[in-house]
Parts: sequence; C-alpha cells; structure tokens
Amino acid sequence: MSSLTRILVAGHTGLVGSAVVRALHARGYENLVCRDIADVDLTNQAATRALFAEERPDVVVLAAAKVGGILANSEQPYEFIDVNLGIELNVVGEAFRHEVKRLIFLGSSCIYPKLAPQPLKEEFLLTGLLEETNRAYAIAKIAGIELCRSLNREYGTDYLSLMPTNLYGPGDNFDLKTSHVLPAMIRKFHEAKLGLPDEEGRERAPQSAVVLWGSGTPRRELLHVDDLAAAIVFLLEGVHAGDVPDALVNVGTSRDQTIRDLAAIVQRVVGHTGPVEWDASRPDGAPQKLLDVSRITALGWTPTIGLEEGIRSTYEWYCARA
Repeated sequence: MSSLTRILVAGHTGLVGSAVVRALHARGYENLVCRDIADVDLTNQAATRALFAEERPDVVVLAAAKVGGILANSEQPYEFIDVNLGIELNVVGEAFRHEVKRLIFLGSSCIYPKLAPQPLKEEFLLTGLLEETNRAYAIAKIAGIELCRSLNREYGTDYLSLMPTNLYGPGDNFDLKTSHVLPAMIRKFHEAKLGLPDEEGRERAPQSAVVLWGSGTPRRELLHVDDLAAAIVFLLEGVHAGDVPDALVNVGTSRDQTIRDLAAIVQRVVGHTGPVEWDASRPDGAPQKLLDVSRITALGWTPTIGLEEGIRSTYEWYCARA
C-alpha cells in the first residue's frame, strides 16, 4: 500500500472503525473513505453498490456490524443475524464486483465452539456447538468468513478474516442494555461510586453496592481496540490471504482472567470502595474464550497495551464524556 491507496473503512464511527482510522492516519494514509450510516445504509444493496461505484476503493476494512453483550444478543437474535448478514453480503459482494484488491473482515471469538479446547486455534472453527446466548451473531460472522474464504478459493481474491478477542477502549458502548462486560462494569462502578441512581432509578448513597451478572467464574481475554487497529494495519501492509491457512487469523493477548478478577481491576481503577454482589440467576456465557495467537505472533505482531493501563485510559475517556 501507499499513502495514496484508497481505503474504505466501513463502520468508521464505531469502536473498531474509529480506532482503524486513527491507526491509518498515524501511518500516513490519508486517502480514506468514511461514510456515515445516515448517508449509506450498508444493509441496503443498492446503496452499498452506489457507494462502491462512486468511491472505487482499493482496500476495504469491514468493521461495520451490529454488536452487543449477552443481554442484547439474548433479546434480539433475529436483528443480530439479519443486520450482520446484510452488511456482509453487500460489502463483501460489492468489493468483489468492483475488483477491490484487499479486504479485511472483522469476525469475533464467539465463532468458536463453546466447549472447544483452550486456547482456541483457528482450525477449531465449525468443530462443535456454539454458545447459545450469541449463536445468531456467531453464525452471521461465520458466514462472513466463508464468503471471504470462498471468494479467495474460487476467484483468487485477497480477503483476510480476523478473529479479535473481546475488545474495549475509547469509543466503546456504555449502554447497560447493549454493552459488553467491561464497559458495563466501568459504568456500574462509576455510578455507584458517585451515588447516582441505579438501573431502576432508585436513589443510593456514594460508594453503594454494585451488582454484577453471573458467578464471576468465566474467564475472558481482553484486547485494547488500538492494539487491534495496529494489527489490522500491520496485516494490510505485509500479510496476504494466501500467507495463512484459510485466510483466518486470531488477534488477542494470549492472557485471560476471571470476570471476578476483572471486576477487581475495574473497581480499583474507578476508585469504588463499596461491596460487590454477584447475581447468579443471570447467565455466565461461555466458560472461557482464550485465543491461540501463535499464528499472528509468528507473522511478527504482538499487542503493546497492558490491561490495567488500557482500562484506566478507557475510564478517563468515559469520564470526559459521562
């Protein structure tokens, strides 16, 4: 790629897309195509086709997606599979029709079987049953991987699929009904520290108790979104679909911790000193989702942002906007 390479970042206002834009700008790439959803609905085939016909990108980073935590996935399974399938079919399909040279598709670690051996290797895909709470979303992401893999095999395209672990960072979603575990924890501890009303609108004192979902025993690996963006730029600049089996690459840290230990880190960073209670009637999700990252490590990339450092900067970002 050169500084003149025309790069479409689909979903540029989201957590991943905004980080990708920052990383590309930092590397000197200025010829970026960024269109808001208000201008282009990527679930609409005609609108997506018109975007590609007008902009003619050389490279596409497909970060646009409908995402959410356990609650959102449990309550809206149809919306999660419908929206994500629509985006993938349109963007990948139009990239192929308009002869886009390179494409990066962003999947998710939830594509792997619920009870697969840990850590999760890329070859474990489609070897077992999925976690029920986010099955619809996972199936949509698996379909996107297969789209790219099939085009590579049949037509020789250079489309690479990345499977990031659980992401967090500036630009995250802190809505308690739709967010993932870490931003939800940050908001809960912050509001309890200040004594703001709880989720039901009830008054409470500063440093009041925080109620978290599940048993706290599942283990989660977390990756700062700026590390993921750095990995995307690294792969675009030097790695092609044919360089890795099935054009599939995990991106993570190779380290995880229990949800209970994660809560302790967030509590310390936020400065909450009240009690923590666990609601075991709520679902835990998959028991563990630790990625095997030997493939991307062998290619020459490793993350650089430590977990507590990343949580602290994310909390500062949240406080500046809360």
